[in-house]
Formats: sequence, C-alpha cells, structure tokens
Amino acid sequence: MKVYYMNGAGNDFMVIDGRGVRADYAQWARQLCALRGADGFMAVDNSDIADFRLHFYNSDGSRGEMCGNGARCICRFANELGIAGESMTVQTDAGLVPGWHLEGNRFRIRLNTPTTLELNRVEDVAYVELGNPGLPHAIREYRGDLWADSQQLRPEMEALRHHPAFPKGANVNYYSFISDTEVRVLTFERGVEDFTLACGTGCGSTACVLWKKGLLPGKRLTAQVPGGTLKITIEGETEVEKLLLEGPTEITEVLELDI
Repeated sequence: MKVYYMNGAGNDFMVIDGRGVRADYAQWARQLCALRGADGFMAVDNSDIADFRLHFYNSDGSRGEMCGNGARCICRFANELGIAGESMTVQTDAGLVPGWHLEGNRFRIRLNTPTTLELNRVEDVAYVELGNPGLPHAIREYRGDLWADSQQLRPEMEALRHHPAFPKGANVNYYSFISDTEVRVLTFERGVEDFTLACGTGCGSTACVLWKKGLLPGKRLTAQVPGGTLKITIEGETEVEKLLLEGPTEITEVLELDI
C-alpha cells in the first residue's frame, strides 16, 4: 500500500487512500506514525454527503474529531489523486469542512465554527470547542520568549491538557504578540502528548479568542508556529460565522509498505 508522509507547516501525518479498505486504523496510526514520528494518521473514505470522508487518528491511536492542518493536507492529497477538484467538501467527525486549492502548495479550509467560546474557563485560560462534537482547545497568553521558554513551560501546559475543567482534555495553545496582527503560537497537543510544530485548529481558536477580546479588529491573524506560518481569517459581526485557515502543504515522501 502507498503511504504518503505529508506535513502542513510542520504538522506531519501518514496518509492513505482508504476507500474500500477495512482495517484497525487505531493500530495503523500507532504503527505508521512511529515510522516517521508523525503527529497523526489520516485515511480518505467514501462519503454520501461530501466529496470524501476523513478518518483522523492521533499518533497514540486515539480518534480525533478533526485536524486543521490535517484537513489542509488531505485536500491536497485528494486533489493530487483526482479524488476531488480544486474546491471540495470533507466530511469529518466534527462536521463538514470545505477546502480550496489556492496556488502552488497552499490550501485553505473553513474550520468548524466555535460551538463553545469562553474567555475565562480557568482563571486567564480561555476555552474553545470547534465543531460538534467539539475539538477542545485551551488558550493562554504568555508574555515572554515563548519558544525559548518552551521546556520550562512544558509542565504547566501538560497539566492544563489534563485539567478537570476540560472534560475531553484539550490541545493547549500559548500565544505571544509580535504585533497587533501577528502572534507566535506554541501547542502541546492532545493525542500526541507533546509539543507539535503546528496546530491549525489551535491557531484558529487563538484567533477566535483574540477577536472575542476585541484585539483583532481586522479579523485577520498571522500565526507563526515552529514549523512555519499560518493565516487565519474570521468572518462575522457578532459571532464567528466563518473561520478560514490557510498555509503550505508538502508531500515529503511516498512509501510502499506491506501493512
């Protein structure tokens, strides 16, 4: 079977065409992600309501509701394999996700809109769930050198990932301002149980929190993550009606494996 090793701004995945395939995807996720140290596993499947269905699993074998950078990568995968055209709709566990090829290696998706957006779930920590069932995120500002301080931040970010205020756990995202429209984001990701080089839904959730606080009047945010740059756009006046994520995608390697 062909297994594609892909990444979106450093968020990396093992990807297969799973149409007609019946397998223990949780086991495959653990097995295949271990080959390259990938963050997640994705399989394309047939769908009656969209161009295709996305099955997403974290590297520990747990199923994820959705993944922003994963969805961008799966759009490229589907486009290059002729499964979908330049625009498409992806069925995910969190709802339908439209996607578009912009130019070159850049793809945009519409993230699931927030179903929960609380600015102070735990002291100064905001809580966002995208989609239904919601993908959970904890968001906190850090006033310091975010990336240089990552290892000293690890214990508190890991503790927040398991905090009882987040019944499903949470992807923990710390941000620090570069300018009024640009932030750095560091993510400790649920299901990976470590820092990742990017988290698209985490950056989208961060943009929602900043907008809700009145700190993003232009509704556009540039998020610098350890693996690259992501851009988020919010549409809506009193509520987040659309949440768009765009950035690069890459097919790093294509493997022929007996699995």
